[in-house]
Amino acid sequence: MERYLTAMVQRYPVLSDNAAQLKQLAEELAALFRQGNTLFLAGNGGSAADAEHICGELLKGFKSRRELSENDKKLFAAAGGEDGRNIADALQYGLRAVSLLSHPALTSAFGNDVDPNLAFAQQLWALGRAGDAVIGISTGGNAENIRKMFIAARAKNIRTILLTGAKNGSCREFADMVIAVPETETYKIQELHLPLYHTLCLAVEAQFFKMME
Repeated sequence: MERYLTAMVQRYPVLSDNAAQLKQLAEELAALFRQGNTLFLAGNGGSAADAEHICGELLKGFKSRRELSENDKKLFAAAGGEDGRNIADALQYGLRAVSLLSHPALTSAFGNDVDPNLAFAQQLWALGRAGDAVIGISTGGNAENIRKMFIAARAKNIRTILLTGAKNGSCREFADMVIAVPETETYKIQELHLPLYHTLCLAVEAQFFKMME
């Protein structure tokens, strides 16, 4: 883990103050995944794309191959013969990450029928369990749907992590951990969020899988 944090700071010295928190979060998420819990993610606009991006790095190999074990390959062979074995040879292990952007029928219906600012909260309330965690990405820290999602998370004992910028937005009050990059303009914040969450994904992945160099 340390080498990924060190490499991040070398490439992006402006993120040096975020390294200790990022290490703590990587350790927390590794423990969460070991316990069979789920990480949820949400954001708006470019931050929505970042939430999906993080899920993509966790649900399949990022820097690791994550090949299935022989025991699991045998299960596929038993289920589907040669075809099952071929499927198992291609599949990879993933870490339990769910984007709350991925249910457009639900979010559009709930937004139309109830309140669009509660769509994330509704999904988290329905899907989340005590011991899970949610990362809400808000560059300004004032996204109403993220703030309300955090309130729903607290009601269900789900840990809340805010990924934001240097502004003191209203979401901070309901975040158990705030990781704020030292920028105030939206696009500059997003430019720093990318190396931050890439490093987080690397640090978590390294605790479960052999890394390919």
